Amino acid sequence: MSGTVFFGQIIHSKSFDELEIFPNGFIAVVDGIILEIGDQSKFNSWNHPAKPNLKKEYLSKYEFLMPGFIDCHIHAPQMPNIGLGLDKPLLEWLDTYTFPLESQYSDEDFARKIYKKVVKNCLDFGTTTACYFATIHKRASEVLVEECIAQGQRAFVGKVNMNVNAPDFYIETLENSLKDTVQFVEFTLGKGSDLVQPVITPRFAITCDTTLMEGLAAIAKNHDLLIQSHISENLNEISFVKELFPSAGNYANVYKQCGLLTEKTIMAHCCHLENEEIEIFNQTGTSAIHCPTSNTLLSSGLCDVLRIKERRVRVGLGTDISGGNKVGMFDVMRHALGVSQHLSFAKQQEIKGTGKIPPTEKNMSYKPMNYKNVIYLATQGGAESLSIGHKVGNFNPGKEFDALLIDTSKMPIVDYEIKSARPADQEVLDKLEKFIYVGDDRNISKVFVKGVQVKQ
Repeated sequence: MSGTVFFGQIIHSKSFDELEIFPNGFIAVVDGIILEIGDQSKFNSWNHPAKPNLKKEYLSKYEFLMPGFIDCHIHAPQMPNIGLGLDKPLLEWLDTYTFPLESQYSDEDFARKIYKKVVKNCLDFGTTTACYFATIHKRASEVLVEECIAQGQRAFVGKVNMNVNAPDFYIETLENSLKDTVQFVEFTLGKGSDLVQPVITPRFAITCDTTLMEGLAAIAKNHDLLIQSHISENLNEISFVKELFPSAGNYANVYKQCGLLTEKTIMAHCCHLENEEIEIFNQTGTSAIHCPTSNTLLSSGLCDVLRIKERRVRVGLGTDISGGNKVGMFDVMRHALGVSQHLSFAKQQEIKGTGKIPPTEKNMSYKPMNYKNVIYLATQGGAESLSIGHKVGNFNPGKEFDALLIDTSKMPIVDYEIKSARPADQEVLDKLEKFIYVGDDRNISKVFVKGVQVKQ
């Protein structure tokens, strides 16, 4: 048995509204598992009799520990396009930028070159868990699996499926799509990694026919796998889906009727979900992934997270690179806060030139999210959405130690040593709030995945 005890400021989410703060805390990690967390005053009693081979690490007054970030929706192959085409709406953006780039991953060497950088960049920005879309290419998708394992990132990797309504240079046959998916799943599971798992990945209903979606649902059921896709991102997309599946009634029903909505399904975007669709999510256990950066930049819409959460649907956050324009969860959290504020404005204020949503009692009592809420969504909320909330997401004993060591003395935060008589708990919260609103990867000194340091 070998491990480390960290002493210093520690903070993690207990729920959507509650943070647990230890201004003078300790967290004991042995073989990647959290054994205990608490106030330093309780360490000696916990460590009696003394446990062997425990290294002690003391944080400075500028540092704190928090759980690692979880990116629930990211397109790894799109990283070279980051920052491009954001003047176009979704469907035009796909045709002009995304599909041509993704088609290049038939070249294994190209895929390895890009994916090696993608995984490293994500880890450097504190993304300890990523749920990746790859491409339709089986071998390139396997390369992404290999890179995640090699660099120690916790990940779900999906070989994308699309057999209709796609360009001739980037499309599969039904038979090849299903065959390659089975082989990809077997390859990934055969690696025996406890960190990297396959995820079934129909791109979205527009590019998958019913037979393909039903076949993918069967594969997921046979192997008890996570499923990921897109839903209700863009109004034109929704109209197209309703044309393709007129008997379904709504977008969510398309997936439900094919068996793709389960307790292990995550659906990205969810900007324009109808009330009935949110109820379908609730009934099936499907999770919603909020991608506020992408939703804004591609002019898709505003997702009301609180509307979804009040119906007891799990919610996580996603960068949606390259619809999103930044690696890591910083901008996602900030955009999530901005979108929530903008929804509050629209519900409660008269906006000159645009009128006002009818003032109902519910609208007037709407309270936008705060930074504590988005920390939860970026950590424990994401873990629960990915069905790994029992493993990671916060620092509860028994979970695996996926963590970030934050240093607020570095740029761009810089500790200005403001003198005040603020309570110790509040001083830790101040550091966290500055990190969320101002910080970037320079403030992340170390990254741990299951106790292993993956950023030096």
